[in-house]
Amino acid sequence: MSPKRGDLVAPPPTDGEWAVRFSTNESIKGWAALEAAAPNNLRWAWDIMRTDPGPGPGKPTTRHFQLKGDLATGLHGGRELPQWEIEVTAGGRIFYLLDEERRTVWVKMASTGHPKVTE
Repeated sequence: MSPKRGDLVAPPPTDGEWAVRFSTNESIKGWAALEAAAPNNLRWAWDIMRTDPGPGPGKPTTRHFQLKGDLATGLHGGRELPQWEIEVTAGGRIFYLLDEERRTVWVKMASTGHPKVTE
């Protein structure tokens, strides 16, 4: 979705940071819902995606990790990329694809409720 008058302006990534971009229109809506429900937690998640979206061995936590099984990867632009999850709130989640080649995080899903696909 293109920015409109009144929209927030996202700062560009600098010095080793990653670009964070929406992959779907649904993720835009979910992001807005998370922003309304838990802005501080969402900012924490955004900071992680911006600075350390794919932590190495020993660094993932129960709130930030690569998904497993069929959800371990996802498609973006015809390319298969690793898919990660951040627990924003007790139920709220963000799924994103990690595009290391372009140093871009593609937000695939953002939701205030626990996604059924992980149950």
